[in-house]
Amino acid sequence: MHIEEVAVTMLLLSWVIFVVVFLTRKTYNFMVRRKVEHNVAVYYNRKIIHILAGGLCALIIPAAFESFILPLTMSMFLSIFLLICHRGKRLMYWFQTEDNSYEVSFCIMWGLIISLGWILSGGDFRIGVLPVIFMSIGDAITGIVRNVIYKRRTKSWWGNLAMALFSVTAGTAMGFAGMLAGAAASIVEHFEFKLIDDNVLIPLTSFIILLLARHMAPWSLSL
Repeated sequence: MHIEEVAVTMLLLSWVIFVVVFLTRKTYNFMVRRKVEHNVAVYYNRKIIHILAGGLCALIIPAAFESFILPLTMSMFLSIFLLICHRGKRLMYWFQTEDNSYEVSFCIMWGLIISLGWILSGGDFRIGVLPVIFMSIGDAITGIVRNVIYKRRTKSWWGNLAMALFSVTAGTAMGFAGMLAGAAASIVEHFEFKLIDDNVLIPLTSFIILLLARHMAPWSLSL
């Protein structure tokens, strides 16, 4: 662990806090002033956080870190912070909702998948980062498309198609296996299960595909 990694961690954590606590409160107020319904504004904000916090930070990880320890620590700290807001009934109303705590599972899976990818691949961050990109940016795209069309949280194959266009393209960074993982992530997002939300299903499904490809068909990790 180097001092540079500590500095980057503090910068990323500060950025995430800025996005979550300040920026999205401003975007919420902006949308409400323009007669956007509360639940629609909240849903847009959740996707903004997906991209600007989860996605951007994930893209920086391979270039800035040599170990998973600090990224995992940051994600666990954020998940505990968000869980305390839920348990204490002090929700950040501009993006949190009483009926689910999916943002907590998002933070946990962000750190867990990146860490497992590094550990099980012998230090290759890409195995974990790409599934997190599908969860952060790909899922945000499908949510934004659905919100524009339906003005509420719902499932739609139009959103999944938009997610697939992004995720399969992004997956080319890891060859045919990455494209397959992106396609699979875009499909499983469409389905809802009582005991598991898509912030778990998307990265876990695509991570398993990439991990199997690395060990059983390494040729598939390049085009």
